[in-house]
Amino acid sequence: MGMGAEIRKKLAKRAAQEIKEGMLVNLGIGIPSLVPDFLPGNFPVMFHAENGIIGMGPSSEPGKEDENLCNAGGYPVTLQTGGLYCDGAMAFGIIRSKRIDLTILGALQVSEKGDLANWIVPGKRVPGMGGAMELAAKAKKVIVVMNHFDKSGTSKLVKACTLPLTAPNCVHMIITEIGVFNVTFEGLLLTDLFEPYTFADVVAKTEAEVKRAKQIRIIKER
Repeated sequence: MGMGAEIRKKLAKRAAQEIKEGMLVNLGIGIPSLVPDFLPGNFPVMFHAENGIIGMGPSSEPGKEDENLCNAGGYPVTLQTGGLYCDGAMAFGIIRSKRIDLTILGALQVSEKGDLANWIVPGKRVPGMGGAMELAAKAKKVIVVMNHFDKSGTSKLVKACTLPLTAPNCVHMIITEIGVFNVTFEGLLLTDLFEPYTFADVVAKTEAEVKRAKQIRIIKER
């Protein structure tokens, strides 16, 4: 099922609240790439792109794109003051050495144990896994931002992933258009609800088992 621009922005805004000062953050393509738009100006954070940028800035203004400067999804970006370029070996060395504080990714499925499937649908042509496998395994915190349902209306929060795994037991938080879920040893814990959904809606619409936090934050429509 498709997701409108306002909902995409709402999810990116909520994900931005998980970014703390001084973090080194990697952003996936799609909704995660919108996250910097919801941080205060001059917020002290460095964005990492696995194609070789440390200190990635916002998207380029129309007509001012640099054909040699793009993010991992191929879209033109800018460079923050103090940022740098590097080769792929260094970019992935930063990931593999566990220097990424937070990665925000999309997903095809997430299990109630935090298993992640986000790179291939069997039988479909895809460009490749990219850095997802290593980011999922090595980042200190993994947040998934995604639709709650697939194109057929089936829950993407599942008891066990049926698609090939990117990495097991790696996801810490999931943000969908319905709510925000923490992955715990006891399963998924609902901490936030987007209006107008209720906890009963979450239970009815989610394949994975979900428990309710003692205090649930209600995120109101604008």
